[in-house]
Amino acid sequence: GMPIFDSIAHAMTTLATGGYSTKSESLAAFNSSSIEIIIIFGMLVGSLPFVHYLALTKKGIKNLIKDDQVKLFLTLVFFVVLIMSLYLSSNNIPYLEALRLASFNVISIITGTGFGTSDFNNWGGFPTTILLILMFVGGCAGSTTCGLRMARIQVLIANAKAQVSKLIRPHAVVVSYYNQKPIPENVAESVMGFFFLYIISFAVIACLLGGLGLDLITAISGAASAIGNVGPGLGDIIGPSGSYQSIPDIGKLILCAGMILGRLEIFAILVMFSPLFWKN
Repeated sequence: GMPIFDSIAHAMTTLATGGYSTKSESLAAFNSSSIEIIIIFGMLVGSLPFVHYLALTKKGIKNLIKDDQVKLFLTLVFFVVLIMSLYLSSNNIPYLEALRLASFNVISIITGTGFGTSDFNNWGGFPTTILLILMFVGGCAGSTTCGLRMARIQVLIANAKAQVSKLIRPHAVVVSYYNQKPIPENVAESVMGFFFLYIISFAVIACLLGGLGLDLITAISGAASAIGNVGPGLGDIIGPSGSYQSIPDIGKLILCAGMILGRLEIFAILVMFSPLFWKN
Protein backbone atom coordinates (compact mmCIF):
# COMPACT_ATOMS: atom_id res chain seq x y z
CA GLY A 1 0.00 0.00 0.00
CA MET A 2 0.91 3.62 -0.52
CA PRO A 3 -0.25 6.48 1.77
CA ILE A 4 -3.01 8.64 0.25
CA PHE A 5 -0.81 11.74 -0.20
CA ASP A 6 1.92 9.71 -1.92
CA SER A 7 -0.63 7.97 -4.17
CA ILE A 8 -2.19 11.29 -5.32
CA ALA A 9 1.27 12.81 -5.96
CA HIS A 10 2.48 9.76 -7.89
CA ALA A 11 -0.75 9.53 -9.91
CA MET A 12 -0.30 13.12 -11.10
CA THR A 13 3.41 12.80 -11.89
CA THR A 14 2.84 9.46 -13.65
CA LEU A 15 0.12 10.61 -16.05
CA ALA A 16 1.95 13.86 -16.75
CA THR A 17 5.13 11.75 -17.27
CA GLY A 18 6.81 14.20 -14.89
CA GLY A 19 8.40 11.59 -12.68
CA TYR A 20 8.64 13.54 -9.43
CA SER A 21 8.39 11.31 -6.38
CA THR A 22 7.70 12.10 -2.74
CA LYS A 23 10.71 9.95 -1.81
CA SER A 24 14.36 10.65 -2.58
CA GLU A 25 14.83 6.96 -3.55
CA SER A 26 11.83 7.34 -5.92
CA LEU A 27 9.71 4.17 -6.26
CA ALA A 28 12.50 1.98 -4.90
CA ALA A 29 11.35 3.26 -1.47
CA PHE A 30 8.04 1.36 -1.78
CA ASN A 31 9.57 -1.85 -3.22
CA SER A 32 6.21 -3.10 -4.49
CA SER A 33 5.77 -4.88 -7.83
CA SER A 34 2.00 -4.17 -7.83
CA ILE A 35 2.62 -0.39 -7.44
CA GLU A 36 5.20 -0.58 -10.24
CA ILE A 37 2.73 -2.37 -12.58
CA ILE A 38 0.09 0.34 -11.97
CA ILE A 39 2.66 3.07 -12.64
CA ILE A 40 3.92 1.28 -15.80
CA PHE A 41 0.32 1.30 -17.06
CA GLY A 42 -0.02 4.99 -16.12
CA MET A 43 3.23 5.94 -17.89
CA LEU A 44 2.11 4.14 -21.07
CA VAL A 45 -1.30 5.86 -20.91
CA GLY A 46 0.47 9.23 -20.59
CA SER A 47 2.68 8.55 -23.61
CA LEU A 48 -0.07 7.61 -26.11
CA PRO A 49 -1.96 10.27 -28.14
CA PHE A 50 -4.60 11.82 -25.87
CA VAL A 51 -6.89 12.55 -28.84
CA HIS A 52 -7.64 8.81 -29.07
CA TYR A 53 -8.94 8.73 -25.51
CA LEU A 54 -11.68 11.15 -26.55
CA ALA A 55 -12.54 8.86 -29.48
CA LEU A 56 -12.74 5.81 -27.17
CA THR A 57 -16.28 6.84 -26.16
CA LYS A 58 -17.50 6.78 -29.79
CA LYS A 59 -15.36 4.29 -31.72
CA GLY A 60 -13.93 2.17 -28.92
CA ILE A 61 -10.27 1.12 -29.01
CA LYS A 62 -10.15 0.75 -32.84
CA ASN A 63 -8.53 4.15 -33.57
CA LEU A 64 -5.86 3.65 -30.93
CA ILE A 65 -4.84 0.22 -32.24
CA LYS A 66 -4.83 1.39 -35.89
CA ASP A 67 -2.50 4.36 -35.25
CA ASP A 68 0.95 3.66 -36.74
CA GLN A 69 2.82 5.55 -34.04
CA VAL A 70 1.03 3.66 -31.25
CA LYS A 71 1.98 0.37 -32.94
CA LEU A 72 5.63 1.45 -33.31
CA PHE A 73 5.83 2.77 -29.75
CA LEU A 74 4.37 -0.37 -28.12
CA THR A 75 6.47 -2.67 -30.38
CA LEU A 76 9.65 -0.73 -29.52
CA VAL A 77 8.87 -0.85 -25.79
CA PHE A 78 8.14 -4.61 -25.98
CA PHE A 79 11.39 -5.48 -27.78
CA VAL A 80 13.65 -3.21 -25.71
CA VAL A 81 12.17 -4.58 -22.45
CA LEU A 82 12.62 -8.15 -23.77
CA ILE A 83 16.26 -7.58 -24.81
CA MET A 84 17.09 -5.74 -21.57
CA SER A 85 15.50 -8.39 -19.34
CA LEU A 86 17.32 -11.19 -21.21
CA TYR A 87 20.60 -9.30 -20.81
CA LEU A 88 20.03 -8.73 -17.08
CA SER A 89 19.01 -12.36 -16.52
CA SER A 90 22.23 -13.48 -18.25
CA ASN A 91 24.08 -11.53 -15.53
CA ASN A 92 22.82 -13.75 -12.69
CA ILE A 93 19.59 -11.85 -11.97
CA PRO A 94 16.49 -14.13 -11.71
CA TYR A 95 14.39 -13.69 -14.88
CA LEU A 96 11.24 -12.34 -13.18
CA GLU A 97 13.31 -9.79 -11.24
CA ALA A 98 15.16 -8.87 -14.47
CA LEU A 99 11.80 -8.42 -16.25
CA ARG A 100 10.51 -6.22 -13.42
CA LEU A 101 13.66 -4.04 -13.45
CA ALA A 102 13.81 -3.79 -17.25
CA SER A 103 10.13 -3.05 -17.85
CA PHE A 104 9.85 -0.32 -15.23
CA ASN A 105 13.13 1.48 -15.96
CA VAL A 106 12.93 1.20 -19.77
CA ILE A 107 9.35 2.57 -19.83
CA SER A 108 10.28 5.26 -17.32
CA ILE A 109 13.14 6.50 -19.55
CA ILE A 110 11.45 6.19 -22.98
CA THR A 111 8.36 8.04 -21.74
CA GLY A 112 10.60 10.69 -20.15
CA THR A 113 9.00 10.08 -16.75
CA GLY A 114 12.26 9.41 -14.95
CA PHE A 115 11.02 7.35 -11.98
CA GLY A 116 13.64 4.93 -10.69
CA THR A 117 13.52 1.55 -8.95
CA SER A 118 17.18 0.66 -9.39
CA ASP A 119 20.57 2.26 -10.03
CA PHE A 120 20.86 1.28 -13.69
CA ASN A 121 24.45 2.60 -13.74
CA ASN A 122 25.46 -0.76 -12.30
CA TRP A 123 23.82 -2.74 -15.12
CA GLY A 124 26.80 -2.42 -17.47
CA GLY A 125 27.59 -0.66 -20.75
CA PHE A 126 24.95 -2.28 -22.97
CA PRO A 127 21.82 -1.34 -20.94
CA THR A 128 23.06 2.19 -20.17
CA THR A 129 23.80 2.82 -23.86
CA ILE A 130 20.24 1.73 -24.76
CA LEU A 131 18.79 3.94 -22.01
CA LEU A 132 20.80 6.92 -23.34
CA ILE A 133 19.34 6.36 -26.84
CA LEU A 134 15.82 6.01 -25.37
CA MET A 135 16.19 9.50 -23.81
CA PHE A 136 16.03 10.89 -27.36
CA VAL A 137 13.06 8.80 -28.46
CA GLY A 138 10.09 9.84 -26.31
CA GLY A 139 6.48 8.70 -26.69
CA CYS A 140 3.80 9.52 -29.25
CA ALA A 141 2.93 12.93 -30.68
CA GLY A 142 -0.08 14.36 -28.86
CA SER A 143 0.99 12.95 -25.48
CA THR A 144 2.64 14.45 -22.38
CA THR A 145 6.08 13.11 -23.37
CA CYS A 146 9.01 15.01 -24.91
CA GLY A 147 11.86 13.81 -27.13
CA LEU A 148 11.75 13.27 -30.88
CA ARG A 149 8.46 11.31 -30.59
CA MET A 150 7.16 8.44 -32.70
CA ALA A 151 5.39 10.42 -35.44
CA ARG A 152 8.56 12.34 -36.30
CA ILE A 153 10.71 9.20 -36.19
CA GLN A 154 8.29 7.51 -38.61
CA VAL A 155 8.40 10.49 -40.99
CA LEU A 156 12.23 10.35 -40.85
CA ILE A 157 12.17 6.59 -41.59
CA ALA A 158 9.72 7.08 -44.50
CA ASN A 159 11.92 9.88 -45.85
CA ALA A 160 15.07 7.74 -45.62
CA LYS A 161 13.28 4.87 -47.43
CA ALA A 162 12.21 7.27 -50.19
CA GLN A 163 15.78 8.58 -50.59
CA VAL A 164 17.16 5.02 -50.91
CA SER A 165 14.43 4.14 -53.47
CA LYS A 166 15.33 7.21 -55.52
CA LEU A 167 19.01 6.17 -55.55
CA ILE A 168 18.08 2.69 -56.79
CA ARG A 169 15.50 3.93 -59.35
CA PRO A 170 16.34 7.58 -60.16
CA HIS A 171 13.34 8.11 -62.49
CA ALA A 172 10.70 6.57 -60.21
CA VAL A 173 8.13 8.76 -58.46
CA VAL A 174 8.48 7.82 -54.80
CA VAL A 175 5.87 8.93 -52.26
CA SER A 176 6.49 8.71 -48.50
CA TYR A 177 3.56 7.53 -46.39
CA TYR A 178 2.62 7.97 -42.73
CA ASN A 179 -0.56 6.37 -41.32
CA GLN A 180 -1.53 5.25 -44.86
CA LYS A 181 -1.48 8.87 -46.09
CA PRO A 182 1.13 10.63 -48.25
CA ILE A 183 3.44 12.91 -46.26
CA PRO A 184 3.24 16.52 -47.56
CA GLU A 185 6.65 17.89 -48.52
CA ASN A 186 6.44 20.78 -46.04
CA VAL A 187 5.79 18.30 -43.18
CA ALA A 188 8.82 16.19 -44.16
CA GLU A 189 10.99 19.34 -44.33
CA SER A 190 9.69 20.55 -40.95
CA VAL A 191 10.52 17.19 -39.32
CA MET A 192 14.01 17.15 -40.88
CA GLY A 193 14.55 20.71 -39.61
CA PHE A 194 13.37 19.77 -36.12
CA PHE A 195 15.61 16.69 -36.02
CA PHE A 196 18.64 18.76 -37.10
CA LEU A 197 17.95 21.45 -34.48
CA TYR A 198 17.33 18.84 -31.78
CA ILE A 199 20.71 17.18 -32.40
CA ILE A 200 22.51 20.55 -32.66
CA SER A 201 20.93 21.74 -29.39
CA PHE A 202 21.95 18.49 -27.70
CA ALA A 203 25.53 18.82 -29.00
CA VAL A 204 25.83 22.46 -27.88
CA ILE A 205 24.48 21.71 -24.37
CA ALA A 206 26.78 18.66 -24.04
CA CYS A 207 29.82 20.74 -25.13
CA LEU A 208 28.95 23.55 -22.69
CA LEU A 209 28.58 21.07 -19.82
CA GLY A 210 31.87 19.42 -20.81
CA GLY A 211 33.47 22.89 -20.83
CA LEU A 212 32.47 23.31 -17.17
CA GLY A 213 34.65 20.31 -16.31
CA LEU A 214 31.93 17.64 -16.15
CA ASP A 215 32.95 14.17 -17.32
CA LEU A 216 31.85 12.77 -20.69
CA ILE A 217 28.98 10.58 -19.38
CA THR A 218 27.56 13.34 -17.17
CA ALA A 219 27.79 15.98 -19.94
CA ILE A 220 26.25 13.78 -22.67
CA SER A 221 23.51 12.16 -20.56
CA GLY A 222 22.76 15.47 -18.80
CA ALA A 223 22.22 17.18 -22.17
CA ALA A 224 20.08 14.27 -23.47
CA SER A 225 18.06 14.15 -20.25
CA ALA A 226 17.48 17.92 -20.17
CA ILE A 227 16.37 18.31 -23.79
CA GLY A 228 14.26 15.12 -23.55
CA ASN A 229 12.81 16.27 -20.20
CA VAL A 230 13.67 12.87 -18.71
CA GLY A 231 15.10 13.70 -15.27
CA PRO A 232 17.89 11.31 -14.29
CA GLY A 233 21.04 11.04 -16.37
CA LEU A 234 23.80 8.42 -16.35
CA GLY A 235 26.94 8.15 -14.24
CA ASP A 236 27.61 8.59 -10.53
CA ILE A 237 26.78 12.31 -10.38
CA ILE A 238 23.37 12.64 -12.09
CA GLY A 239 22.45 8.94 -12.32
CA PRO A 240 19.29 7.58 -10.66
CA SER A 241 21.00 7.36 -7.26
CA GLY A 242 22.66 10.78 -7.58
CA SER A 243 21.35 14.32 -8.04
CA TYR A 244 22.09 17.53 -9.95
CA GLN A 245 23.07 19.27 -6.70
CA SER A 246 26.83 19.28 -7.36
CA ILE A 247 26.48 20.64 -10.94
CA PRO A 248 27.88 24.22 -11.08
CA ASP A 249 25.29 27.03 -11.11
CA ILE A 250 26.08 27.92 -14.73
CA GLY A 251 25.59 24.25 -15.61
CA LYS A 252 22.18 24.29 -13.93
CA LEU A 253 21.19 27.35 -15.99
CA ILE A 254 22.36 25.61 -19.19
CA LEU A 255 20.25 22.54 -18.23
CA CYS A 256 17.27 24.84 -17.50
CA ALA A 257 17.60 26.31 -21.01
CA GLY A 258 17.79 22.76 -22.42
CA MET A 259 14.64 21.70 -20.56
CA ILE A 260 12.72 24.73 -21.87
CA LEU A 261 14.00 24.07 -25.41
CA GLY A 262 12.86 20.45 -25.21
CA ARG A 263 9.47 21.22 -23.68
CA LEU A 264 8.63 23.99 -26.18
CA GLU A 265 9.96 21.88 -29.07
CA ILE A 266 12.79 24.25 -30.13
CA PHE A 267 10.95 26.06 -32.96
CA ALA A 268 8.85 28.14 -30.53
CA ILE A 269 12.04 29.37 -28.81
CA LEU A 270 13.87 30.13 -32.08
CA VAL A 271 10.88 32.10 -33.40
CA MET A 272 11.08 34.30 -30.28
CA PHE A 273 14.64 35.25 -31.20
CA SER A 274 13.65 36.25 -34.72
CA PRO A 275 13.43 40.05 -35.30
CA LEU A 276 10.55 39.40 -37.78
CA PHE A 277 8.44 37.88 -34.98
CA TRP A 278 8.73 41.05 -32.89
CA LYS A 279 8.07 43.32 -35.90
CA ASN A 280 4.79 41.50 -36.59
